[in-house]
Amino acid sequence: MLQPSSGTALTASRVLLGILRILNIGTGIGLLLAIPASFLFEPTFFQFFSKQPPRVDSSLLIPVLRTWMVLALLMVALVHVQLSRLLAVVATVNSDPFVPENAVRLKTIAWCMLGIELLRLVFGVMAGAMNAAGSNIDWKFSASGWVAVVLLFVLAQVFEVGTRLRADLDTMI
Repeated sequence: MLQPSSGTALTASRVLLGILRILNIGTGIGLLLAIPASFLFEPTFFQFFSKQPPRVDSSLLIPVLRTWMVLALLMVALVHVQLSRLLAVVATVNSDPFVPENAVRLKTIAWCMLGIELLRLVFGVMAGAMNAAGSNIDWKFSASGWVAVVLLFVLAQVFEVGTRLRADLDTMI
């Protein structure tokens, strides 16, 4: 069975991460435009997000929606940091990935992932509030992101210890 070369996989990874960064920035720009638009076109926003008009409480629905958009901007920033650090890690793979900088990058990615997972919980609470106001937002809890947080912190520690052990070994030789 033929397997792609590591160079091809790294190139594909860089391209994919670059595309994801562009899409993430586009999402941020969309959110930045949506926030003032939610004031200019409030009735349209209200109509779009209210699926059951007899039960809708506009005094709750629109403020929660605006808060959601502001918090989503924070998530966009966290994802941007994650993608940037991951691109920096990928850039070192061909030369020497076991450097102290990558341990720091992985730890930063882990902290960003933790922030994203906490925001997802907040979004779940907000979805409940919007649904109580008459909207119909589907939100489900997932443990996979929390497992990824733990994995990233452990991997960062592995890189940290590994680079320290290699440095100790280099000084002995």
